[in-house]
Amino acid sequence: MGDPVIVERTAHSLSRSQIDPEALKVLYRLHQNDHIAYLVGGSVRDLLLGRRPKDFDIGTSAHPYQVKRLFRNCWVIGRRFRLAHIRFGTKTIEVATFRRKLTAEELAAAEDAATEAKEAAHEGDQNPHPIHRENTFGTPEEDAFRRDFTINALFYDIGSLSIIDYTGGLEDLRTGLVRSIGDPAERFHEDPVRMLRAIAMAARLGFTIDPPIDDAIAHSRGEITRSAPARLIEEFYKLLRSGSAEQAFRMMAERRLLEPIAHDLQKGAGERLWSSLAALDSYRRRHDEVPDTMTNAILLGSLLVPLGMTGHPRLPLDAEEKEPRLALGMLPLARRDVERFRQILGLQRRLLDPRLSPRARRALMHRGPFREALAWLEIQGQAPEALEHWRGFIEATGVSDDSGEQEAAARPRRRRRRRRRSFRPATN
Repeated sequence: MGDPVIVERTAHSLSRSQIDPEALKVLYRLHQNDHIAYLVGGSVRDLLLGRRPKDFDIGTSAHPYQVKRLFRNCWVIGRRFRLAHIRFGTKTIEVATFRRKLTAEELAAAEDAATEAKEAAHEGDQNPHPIHRENTFGTPEEDAFRRDFTINALFYDIGSLSIIDYTGGLEDLRTGLVRSIGDPAERFHEDPVRMLRAIAMAARLGFTIDPPIDDAIAHSRGEITRSAPARLIEEFYKLLRSGSAEQAFRMMAERRLLEPIAHDLQKGAGERLWSSLAALDSYRRRHDEVPDTMTNAILLGSLLVPLGMTGHPRLPLDAEEKEPRLALGMLPLARRDVERFRQILGLQRRLLDPRLSPRARRALMHRGPFREALAWLEIQGQAPEALEHWRGFIEATGVSDDSGEQEAAARPRRRRRRRRRSFRPATN
């Protein structure tokens, strides 16, 4: 650790006008109450690259309950590490206290405490001592060095309006390099999902990956199986919604990172899959925000159809299970998403039928999966004439293509009539 690189306001392109107004309110109030308040992480990176950030996260010297005292609309969440969530309507600004990495001695002590807590719970103690293994607050410098990649460790100081760089992230941003903070093999052992994130970031930004990261992935890719399957499928959904899914999956296939996650994906990594993902990316890039038609069902279909899986991918029964689980390798698939995609595929033949009567078309528009089925036709259908015909029909009828779901939601449920029982006198 050394002195940080500090770039004054006149020497960088980040402007307060680019920052979310609610995030600015939080930054200002923290600063006015004598707390250090920085815009942190990916939002600083994206703003310096001229991209629109998805989230505006804040790092501060204030502890979570100090933040809560400043904001009535604040909720403190988390067990392993307390975070402050400040809500403005449907928007949430996340505020995290600067923290540091645990030392080896602290990690060992935390593991011992966790073991004792499990034993106490097993023995019937209903109130074992809580474990706060990551509640280790630190300085901004310590917080920067516990992050994963250098370009994610940049800070914007609301007090001086300067950029603060402890890890060399500004230079990596200039050269377009994804580089790990510290030894990548060690960082991937701490959290194997970082392997996916390195590739996702490089694909989304068009950056190259630092060779030591590639070496660490080659030696450590099997460790990805230690990750929670539910967390992995969420990372895959983020990739598929990113607009750079084709490049990300190509990079994972080249590094054989798909193999321990889903062997069928690694085996099927070919032109059919790349064409499907390219079509998905093209659809995403036509929208400023992620459209609500990019549901999990659509994303799953974009992976499963090129692999020839249009039925139910299944895992074997476990001893305690009553029916097979749906999965793609170690990726769990929600049954509702798989069933929804089957419905979407089932509507494609009718969407492509030019002889369908106007009455039948209007009825089809009121089907629940209609909007997603039309989106699938646009993404993967390769039938522009049919798509234009449907758009013209929807416009001519003056009915929005989501009216079916709105009408179904608004329609009152019919109450079942209770049958009256006839009176029968008791018999002796």
